[in-house]
Amino acid sequence: MAIRSSSYFSEDPLDQGRPGFWQRIHLDAPLLAGLLALCGFGLMVLFSASDQDPAAVERQLVRLGVAFGLMIAVAQVSPARLRSWSPLLYGVGVTMLIAVLLVGDVGKGAQRWLDFGIVRFQPSEILKLAVPMMLAWMLSARALPPKLLWVVLAAVATLIPVVLIAKQPDLGTSLLVASAGVMVLFVAGMGWVMILSLAGVVAAVTPLVWIGLHDYQRERVLTFLNPESDPLGSGYHIIQSKIAIGSGGIDGKGWLNGTQSHLEFLPERNTDFIFAVIGEEFGFTGILALFALYLFIILRGLVITARAQDRFGRLLAGALTLVFFVYVFVNTGMVTGLLPVVGVPLPLISYGGTSMVTLMAGFGIIMGIHTHRIRSRAAS
Repeated sequence: MAIRSSSYFSEDPLDQGRPGFWQRIHLDAPLLAGLLALCGFGLMVLFSASDQDPAAVERQLVRLGVAFGLMIAVAQVSPARLRSWSPLLYGVGVTMLIAVLLVGDVGKGAQRWLDFGIVRFQPSEILKLAVPMMLAWMLSARALPPKLLWVVLAAVATLIPVVLIAKQPDLGTSLLVASAGVMVLFVAGMGWVMILSLAGVVAAVTPLVWIGLHDYQRERVLTFLNPESDPLGSGYHIIQSKIAIGSGGIDGKGWLNGTQSHLEFLPERNTDFIFAVIGEEFGFTGILALFALYLFIILRGLVITARAQDRFGRLLAGALTLVFFVYVFVNTGMVTGLLPVVGVPLPLISYGGTSMVTLMAGFGIIMGIHTHRIRSRAAS
């Protein structure tokens, strides 16, 4: 289903000759406020999840500073320039993924990094932005919804980095990159016949994917289906996460009063399973408040998508906004046992920097699409 401008969405103050402070610095005030509120809540939760360690909060603050700085810098780049850079960024990203498989640095059993001496870099993060940019570049110059040929070409352009990332192995990132490509096609208005056909193809190749999975990845899927089969082994994370969330009840145990996390029953409580800490300490009410923040950010992104002045901006902003939704859906799904554990962080809440920087760069792109106005509105 394509996202199109309605009369409500088209009533944009930026189109009425009143450029103000936020447009001049190419930031969107409502979206920025939502992101700041979410990050502030995340720091509060992290302080509790890290056993009240101020050093962990300080390190996260530094990462947030870098991420917001990058967001502001990226927002200054016009959509026209982003469009011209898309094929180059995609090509560089795929080349770096090949380099990772050949000479990449190995850590914790995975070969995901390039070591440049001063900087140790994970190239797969680039593809979270490069894939939707490339597909938006491919499809924006064509009639929408896309014809079968362009759907196939877009699928191939998405599968190349997805396969390379899966070989590292990094199932979580490959899932996010694949979802980015799918979201561009969805925003472009790909028909339900094509969607169902692609779903059929995915179902047909699932046995081959299962054969190609590593043992620990198969174990995660089997644990998802029946975590109680190994309560002290592979099912331990999910079982403890469910206990933590359920023990929070409606109002929670109170900030800093979580027992599952503070007594170290809950693994990875700073990172992938920090959502369980929220459920335990803030209860169902806190979870609803968190979802309200996420919903506000997603809706603002969709409003910006509907107001985009050209097809490239509309496809890219819509895809990046919906990929943010996928982050939230996958993390909360795996922590609550609705999805297998694939190592996707809770966006802007989990401790860590790499994923956060990529997300904030994406929001910088969205803000730039909204605030860089095009004089001629002939296109799309």
